[in-house]
Order: sequence, then structure tokens, then C-alpha cells
Amino acid sequence: MCLAVLALALSPGEALAKKRPHHHGHHHVHAAVDRSAGYADIVIDAESGEIIHETNSDDLRHPASLTKMMTLYLTFQALESERLTLGEYLRVSENASYQSPSKLGLRAGQRIRVEDAILGVITESANDAAVVLAENLGGSESAFAEMMTRQARALGMTRTRFCNPSGLPNPYQVTTAHDMAILGAALINHYPEYYPYFSHDSFAYAGIYHHNHNHLMDRYDGMDGIKTGYIRTSGFNLVASAKRGDTRLVAVVFGGRSAIARDNHMAQLLDQSFADADDDTHPQHFASAKGEGDSADSDSEGEVVLPAKVAVVFPSGGASEEQASSSQALQELAPAAGQPKQTRAGGGTWGVQIGAYSNPAIGRQALTSLVSSISGLPSKPDPQVQRFAAGGGTVMYRARLMSLDKKTAQAICSYLVQHGKSCLTVEP
Repeated sequence: MCLAVLALALSPGEALAKKRPHHHGHHHVHAAVDRSAGYADIVIDAESGEIIHETNSDDLRHPASLTKMMTLYLTFQALESERLTLGEYLRVSENASYQSPSKLGLRAGQRIRVEDAILGVITESANDAAVVLAENLGGSESAFAEMMTRQARALGMTRTRFCNPSGLPNPYQVTTAHDMAILGAALINHYPEYYPYFSHDSFAYAGIYHHNHNHLMDRYDGMDGIKTGYIRTSGFNLVASAKRGDTRLVAVVFGGRSAIARDNHMAQLLDQSFADADDDTHPQHFASAKGEGDSADSDSEGEVVLPAKVAVVFPSGGASEEQASSSQALQELAPAAGQPKQTRAGGGTWGVQIGAYSNPAIGRQALTSLVSSISGLPSKPDPQVQRFAAGGGTVMYRARLMSLDKKTAQAICSYLVQHGKSCLTVEP
């Protein structure tokens, strides 16, 4: 429960974290920000995790509608695991219809397509659509909030606590600029097929035209997302991502005194950070889910330190969290001494996905490496590299190990996650 866990919760702007050292450069770009609202920022390289600039990045803040980034992360996770489809219709509850604006104006009892709910959350920052997604995935807002917090911990967001899927005011719902940068990078790197939704400039629903609240995207070169947020106790917040050449940055600003002041300040931060991106004097990196120095799988040749993709427990099934040691779980799958291992394929209808790649050869190589590193499987798995169309017409390739039983799939995923690797269980 949010109340029980954060009984110490903080007045706005109060920092309870033991802060790590941070860079002090570029303070001249802070002139447009009202520090009384609780200013914080961070800029990172989205691929390497390198911290280019940060100020108060571990101080606790209220996320406001940045909360919806995690609601969307879990929605994308459900789409990838095929628990949801984009064309599926979800029921709108009375609770969802009663949400405060911003909203789409959904009515109790009606149904909305998953894709429309996603676009409503991204463009209009619709609280009613966010609750529809949460209730259909988690059963209730509170249960979904617990799932959100578990996923945050799995991604390495150690100081974040979610209490609702929308970001509407709750004194116990807190995060940091550091944690929001982790989430922004995870959305980009874990779900490249769905991230382009954040680039939508507008969305029409029930005859009403909704323009994306992220107006900086209209005027900043290379910016393609991701989310704005505002409540009185946090000021105007923004997580932004922009790409120039081979460099993609994720930047977070908390505490703007107005939307235009926040946007202008973000533009200054990004300009300065692009100029500094090639500087080798910023050695800090984000830790993966396993800890500092463990890299998640990447499509690039170099080592990348990013949070791992981790499946979260859904009430009606999905990947289970292993309480015991993941290595012990794998050992339990091995046959007893003296018993031959089964080698037949088709041991089950479950699978694990270890990544999505732009090059199918990299996916095949990753699967070969995984199979060779795990011994004692009760049946022979079926490595598959599956082509799919990502957003914007991009073609990607999912690397999946199929023909597993449920216990084996969950044990493999648990093992990989515990070692800082990406993994998602694939249900029948």
C-alpha cells in the first residue's frame, strides 16, 4: 500500500535520498526555472546510459502525468506478450468515467480500442483512458499501481512509488528525475515498435481533435517524444527524447514555473547536452536491474548499461516473480543424476523473448549463446527469429526461445533478469 510504505513521505521538494555526486556544469541554463517548485533535471545518452548533466536528480518529486509513462510501459509489455492486441476493445468502468480532466470523456459501459486508449493517454494525457488500461490489466487501480511499483523496482527505479495510473495528486506517489530517465530510456530501448506512438502530433476520437500536450516536439529539431506532466505541488515537468545524428538523449526537467518556461529550458538543456555528448568527462552510468556494471542485451556491438526488461505478474497469469534463487530454479529443471535428458522439441507451448533487433543475425546469435549457456533443460527448445513491422514502417526481429513449458520459461526469464539481461515470457 502507498500509505504504509511511504509513511515518511515528503513534503514537495524535500529530498530524503542520500545523493550521489553530480555534475555542476551548465547552471546558466537554469534561469528560466522556478526553483521554489522543486527543481531537478538530468540528461543522459539513451544508448550508453552516460549522464551528461544532472541537478538534484535523486531528490523526491511528484511525477504528475509522467506517471502515465509506466502505465504505457506495462501496456506495451502486455501487447508484446499478446495479453492485449491493439484492436481489442476494453470496457470503461464508472470509476474510469469519473476521472478528473484531462480526459477523453469516456462513458461508463462503453468500450474503447486499446490503440485509442494509448493515443488518448499520449496526446490528451487522458486520465480516464489511463484508468481503463489499468483496470483491464490489473483488475483495479490499486492492484495496477502495485504492479507499476514492482516494475519500477525491476528497472532500477529505486526511489519511485506509484499509487495510481494517471498521476492525479497523491502525496505518497513520488519519483526522481533519475528514475524517470531510466523509464524514458526503457520505453525507447525495450519497446522500439511502440515508442513511435509518442511522436503522434494529434489524435481524433469521437469527433474531437486532441493535440499532443508536448508542444516542444513541434519546434525542437530531432525531438520525437515523450511526456509532459503538471500538478501544483510539482510544477511543470517534462521527459523528452531527441536524436541528432547517432546520438539520442533522454532529458528530464521537474519544476518549471510554466509550460513555456519549462519547454524553453528543456531546449537549452538539450542544446548544451548535444554539444557535450562527445565529452569523455561524464563517467557515471545508470545501473541495470542487477547493479552497476551489468549490461542488458543490445543491438550494438559495444557494452550498454541500461535497465533490463522484466515481465510483471498479472492477476490472471503471465510471468511469475521467482522468490527463490533463479539459478536454483534452473537447477530444479535438470533431470536427476543418471537420468537422460530429453532432447525432443515441442516440450511446451510457452516461450521467452530475449530481445527485439534490427538485424536478424544478431537475434540468432543471441539465441545460440543462450541455448549453449543453459544445460539440463527437460526438452529441446525451438529458437525463433520472428519478423514484425514496428512503428513508422520499421522492420524488427524478435528473438524467442519457444517450445518450453511454463515452469521452464519462467525459470529462464528469472535467471536472465537476475543477471541483468532482458527477458519477457511468451504465453500460449
